[in-house]
Amino acid sequence: MTEPEPEGVTPAREPDRIALSGDDPAARRKRTISGLIAVVLLAAAFGGLAGLLGGQVAGLVVAAVVAVPLLVLVLSTARRRLWLEGTEVVVRTWGTRRVDLVTASRVDLLLTDVRGARTVSLLVGAERGPAVKIDLAVYAGTGGRELGILALRRLADAVVNNLNSGGVVFSELLVAQLRAEARGDAAARPLYRLASAAPSAKLAQRFSMEAVSRFVATLDG
Repeated sequence: MTEPEPEGVTPAREPDRIALSGDDPAARRKRTISGLIAVVLLAAAFGGLAGLLGGQVAGLVVAAVVAVPLLVLVLSTARRRLWLEGTEVVVRTWGTRRVDLVTASRVDLLLTDVRGARTVSLLVGAERGPAVKIDLAVYAGTGGRELGILALRRLADAVVNNLNSGGVVFSELLVAQLRAEARGDAAARPLYRLASAAPSAKLAQRFSMEAVSRFVATLDG
């Protein structure tokens, strides 16, 4: 027999905005500072070389040409925020863009391998604008970082209603990941298995809905 809830107490609501970035603010700041230092060093190196060959003006021009695009890239990465509102993925850098998971024209799974760190991402494309990349998990050696349970569940609930792009398959993959996390077996987690089994020669690999469907069919319920 359950005890009645005290009057005036309502169940805790889930947040309307779910962060889809597992970055630690301290790690983000560290990456930004490292990026800015790299920009300064590269600009100084190329500018100095150009200055020796063509004079001071040429050196300053080359330094600016090298520094400006790299600086924009570093600052854009530092400003980038990604979250889920209802069924919409919201991306903010210099502006804000929204992609509805229910009406997205294309959904793919992307695996990138950079310096030994393998990132499994959901690639969601709208009819207009570039696709949005949602990092689901990052694995390096025996460790890694995965998107939180609430974020995975909300993504699964949203993408399952996308019938045009095979959202059901991707939802099943995320649900299987949640079940594996609940069992506590790290090696059996679908995202880890995908990252481990993919060939290491390619920098980036895209898995279509059909490929993900074949993989999901091999998973235990």
